[in-house]
Amino acid sequence: MSIIRRQSIISSILIYVGFAFGALNTYLFTREGGPFTKEEYGLTGVFMAIGSIMMSIASLGMPAYINKFFPYYKDHLPKNKNDQAAWALLVSIIGFALLSIGGLFMKNVVGRAFDNSPQIVQYYYWLFPFGLGLTLFSALEAFAWHNHKSILSNYLKEVQFRVFVTILFVLVSISVIKEFDLFIKIYSFLYLLLAIALFIYLFSTGKISLNFSISKVTRRLFKKILMLCGFVWGGTLIYNLAAVADTIIIAGVFPDGAGMVGLFTFAQYLTSLIQAPQRSIVAASVAHLSQAWKDKDYKKINRIYQRSSVNQLIFSAAMFCLVWLNYNDAIDSFHLQAEYKVALDVFLFMGLMRIVDMGTGVSGQIIATSTFWRFDFITGVILLLIMLPLNWMLTMRLGLIGPAIANLISFSIYNFIRYLFLLRKFKMQPFTIKSLLAILLALACYGICYFLLNDKTGIVWLTTRSLLFIGLFFAGTYWLDLTPDLKIVLETLKKRITK
Repeated sequence: MSIIRRQSIISSILIYVGFAFGALNTYLFTREGGPFTKEEYGLTGVFMAIGSIMMSIASLGMPAYINKFFPYYKDHLPKNKNDQAAWALLVSIIGFALLSIGGLFMKNVVGRAFDNSPQIVQYYYWLFPFGLGLTLFSALEAFAWHNHKSILSNYLKEVQFRVFVTILFVLVSISVIKEFDLFIKIYSFLYLLLAIALFIYLFSTGKISLNFSISKVTRRLFKKILMLCGFVWGGTLIYNLAAVADTIIIAGVFPDGAGMVGLFTFAQYLTSLIQAPQRSIVAASVAHLSQAWKDKDYKKINRIYQRSSVNQLIFSAAMFCLVWLNYNDAIDSFHLQAEYKVALDVFLFMGLMRIVDMGTGVSGQIIATSTFWRFDFITGVILLLIMLPLNWMLTMRLGLIGPAIANLISFSIYNFIRYLFLLRKFKMQPFTIKSLLAILLALACYGICYFLLNDKTGIVWLTTRSLLFIGLFFAGTYWLDLTPDLKIVLETLKKRITK
């Protein structure tokens, strides 16, 4: 667990550094008198949503192929004869080429679907370099995880991407970029730059090689690889479609589609603050889970399962309460456009959904790296069958808050099914009494800060309220011993400081 702990902590720090740049970018997009409208801000959210779907289609299951079979290639082949990277990247490129050909004939269909969001149609072809970058990065990221370089991939994805966006804003502020048109066109190539940088590092350091000879491992596992990629590709596509369905439905349903996506994207960004530890824990855990399944080390899998659950629950509950505590005051204090207050209720349900999702630990990765990828596909289908009609129905009836409620309901059912599967199949379950204590502690700290300081406004009081909450929650987590990782980390820091 020490490797997972170290990588998770460092990656989490990097992710929050990235969020600091993301917060700056969000402020520059949403502030009163800023250079861009909420419709233009919403377009960046649409790019990410549609780009994710394009990546899911074009990748043809390659990240899952890497995650599942990397230990077999590593253990049975020398590096110069390992052909996994070559085939994974080639298949991803072929998949994207086929997607692009199909996309050429889809512009009119997209135009009719988003006739109330002309910006999407206007920049339709610029979605493709963005999608290509995501596709290649997803495959390379999987190799980085298995080579224990998740810190680097998380830095590129979470920090460097946002730094690039900040640089674009600086160029806007000094009038080098004078229009949104050039901004979004450069934005569409950012992930491609990150993918190239990650490839250069992995290739130059010998972590991957481009050997197109068909190895004995590929021959022996070919049928299993095809079966895995078929099921997981379908499951991943369905999951990602469900994950971004809200953004696409909002863009297509509302008269001011891109503008409403802008408000929803703002709530999603705040929700991503809750999700940050999940990204780092997943990145650090996948390689160990894959190896543990190969070695039939079920105790290690269950240990990672329980530890990831309580750690993510502690982070998510605390961050949710912290954002909820300061939401309206932050918008006023930082002079954001007042209409973004509408997104508060969206954040409520999206945040609760993230707590549910993170509270179940790395259950998705446990199933995905096992031999039960068919179940992964089936649960993805169930998620989509629940989410799409529910999203549409609640959006039409409740407006912007509808997709957030639909997400909470759908992902709660989805995670409960996976929880039951691991409980019945392997007698694994992530929850202990400390899971309940983490939630109660977050609520107690929220209540104290709310009743003491809720009527105080301004940056000074916003900071005071936040520090009080963090102090109370940290002390409570330590005193209740909610996670063994906290004391281990503190002891490590103490030893390094006193050296």
